[in-house]
Amino acid sequence: MNNNILQVCPANSAYKYRPNTDVLFTIGDGAFDYKGVIDNAIRHIEKIQSLREDLWEVFVNQFRSPVDDDGRWRCEYWGKMMRGACMTYRYTQNEQLYDVLSKTVRDLMSTQDSLGRISTYSVEAEFNGWDVWGRKYVMLGFQHFMEICRDESFKKEILECMCRHADYIISKVGYEQEGKKLLYNCSPHLKGINCCSILEPFVRLYNLTDDKKYLDFASYIVDIGGMADGDMFELICEGKLYPYEMPVTKAYETMSCLEGLTEYYRATNIEKYRNALINFARKIAERDITIIGCGGCTHELFDFSTLRQTATDYDGIMLETCVTVTWMKFCYQLLCLSGESFFADCIELSSYNAMLGSVNTDGATRNYGFAFDSYAPIYMDTRCRMIGGHNAMEDYTVHYGCCACIGAAGTALMGLSSVMQSDNGIVMNLYIPGQVKVKTPHGTDFVLGIDTEYPVCPEIAVTVNGVKGDEEFTLSFRIPAWCKNASVKINGQIFDAVSGTYQGFTRKWADGDKIELNFEMGMELIPAPFGGIDGDKGSKYLVAFKRGPVVFARDRRLGEAIDSLIDVNVYDDGYIDAIPSSKADFATEQEYTIPMKYGSSITVIDFQSAGKTWDEKSMMTVWMPTKNYWSFDDTKAIRFHNRTSLPCVMDDKDELVVSDADKFLETKWYFEKVSDSKYYIRHENGLYLTAIQNEGDEVPFIYLKEKGMANQVWELRHYAVDLYRLCLEGTDLCFSHYYRSNKFMVVDFNKEWTLGSLDVANNAFITIKNV
Repeated sequence: MNNNILQVCPANSAYKYRPNTDVLFTIGDGAFDYKGVIDNAIRHIEKIQSLREDLWEVFVNQFRSPVDDDGRWRCEYWGKMMRGACMTYRYTQNEQLYDVLSKTVRDLMSTQDSLGRISTYSVEAEFNGWDVWGRKYVMLGFQHFMEICRDESFKKEILECMCRHADYIISKVGYEQEGKKLLYNCSPHLKGINCCSILEPFVRLYNLTDDKKYLDFASYIVDIGGMADGDMFELICEGKLYPYEMPVTKAYETMSCLEGLTEYYRATNIEKYRNALINFARKIAERDITIIGCGGCTHELFDFSTLRQTATDYDGIMLETCVTVTWMKFCYQLLCLSGESFFADCIELSSYNAMLGSVNTDGATRNYGFAFDSYAPIYMDTRCRMIGGHNAMEDYTVHYGCCACIGAAGTALMGLSSVMQSDNGIVMNLYIPGQVKVKTPHGTDFVLGIDTEYPVCPEIAVTVNGVKGDEEFTLSFRIPAWCKNASVKINGQIFDAVSGTYQGFTRKWADGDKIELNFEMGMELIPAPFGGIDGDKGSKYLVAFKRGPVVFARDRRLGEAIDSLIDVNVYDDGYIDAIPSSKADFATEQEYTIPMKYGSSITVIDFQSAGKTWDEKSMMTVWMPTKNYWSFDDTKAIRFHNRTSLPCVMDDKDELVVSDADKFLETKWYFEKVSDSKYYIRHENGLYLTAIQNEGDEVPFIYLKEKGMANQVWELRHYAVDLYRLCLEGTDLCFSHYYRSNKFMVVDFNKEWTLGSLDVANNAFITIKNV
């Protein structure tokens, strides 16, 4: 066994069994000296999030009283962000960050009660709601800090604290015949899989302590199947179901449970779990990962997202950042287990699109200006519509969300996974400019210099620096599966390269050896997967553009209608014309002009750069129409939805409200034109849409009244396809749903107003269709 691998997987660590089960391994902390967009993102998140002592203090304060007795999940924030911050430290080696993390770990340890609990739930309310989920993240936060902690006595304190925390859980949770509460009954949500995801830190705790009771508890979780009313683990071993066919389809929590199963496999060597995990991940990629490398097009659920991503009749949120990060982490686990370049391909796709796209690079202040956006738009939408996993803290003076906490693990993983080691050498997964310090299998230090503008350009030059002696070892390079033709040169000699594999070269490498990689990279037109969605009259007419691993989008800031029709020539090699351009007056990584067949053209930019104002100014789309399937006739009856797909009907008080779909389908509205784009809007009963602000109301609400009152003329402002703002004439007051009520209101869309977890303005749109 390569001694370097034993150094990064020592016998006293959570990784102790990996040398027996894994193929690829981390190269150790502080090895990376990169530049470019990935390095910038990691350091940006470190600065605006991980170093914020005030935020850490708030998260610890949640454990000083039973704030989550209301059944919520403030308990997850500290551990979730600690994991990402520790991963960030492994990349940056920033001493200031180390000090901040040391301080907050001690602070959280101080909240442990006399029973050993670190919980935001009282004893009376514990083991319900999201309590076990939060205790999982406490353990993971401690465990990730222990990986970077340099103080052995401090590590011992943390381990003792964590064991008391875990022992209390074991004393209360287990088999019913032992007088304990079944784990999956510790939450009313998701058949208890959120609770069963505590499998991961319990296996890791066993690895740290060699105490069999922790492995026994992990085995108990596997034995009960990880969920109520079924056995998740056996279902994936059977391999018959796609993710969206599973009894629970919540993507993030499902993959969190499966990450635990990867650790359980490592500790037990039960081979069927290894095979099942790899196969299930491939099923996720096949049917539930979208063009940008994230899943969950019905908000956060596995839902056959590969097909559903082209839905034109769904207006809700989709593609959660928690799903992106957890998918990347799951792929990283399976990359380590299998050594298959497929999983590195998946990480790359997510990294350059969904992950980097979620980072608040432009200092947007909507929805409290968190470091990460929670959801990713791919069809005619804005970023920043909703805060995922939102909670208010400190008497509603501080707000945060689950996606904002998890994001740093994703940004850090891009760097940490880029270069890894195998038993016989070094493996390059992602091609990031800069250099990385590595070791030969015999432990000799050397440096790989990486000169590239990838993925903007297809050329990558890797130089071997500082090799001494005549040791033979292997350098392996990922040849992306998306690449139709690739070439590799070593000191000018050409070698064959096969897409979708690692190309390994075993030799006595010498100082100054140069490897030149070239990945053919043309702009491709991507049609709607599976031919579009049956019953959705627009889905099959959508196309997208992709070049290498990067997906492209249209953005309103470019001054073009983002719904203008696409009609391009596709050449025999599958590529289309794409001309580099510089139209954007804002930061982009890539920008191209794409000519249409009949003389016009459109401009597209890389997905990660699109939508970064987090409002309608940069409304964006990945999927673009080739046919007008949305126009309506304003002389005929219509129906309209607000942006969260809620039907608009009238109640018995003549107030516009949300109602059930059956009643909605019977409701007709009519436009009475006043002038271009200005209308009275008449209900089928003869009453008119009217905005009225009653005494005591903070905003005007919507009623149906006889014609002739004020605030009855509405202006339609078109944004894209069937998406409009419905504004009171001459104002920027537009129609919107009043969050967590059945009412509708008008609100100034220029105002940054977060109501509950929703950005009000970014949801203040309607879609219009003829009956």
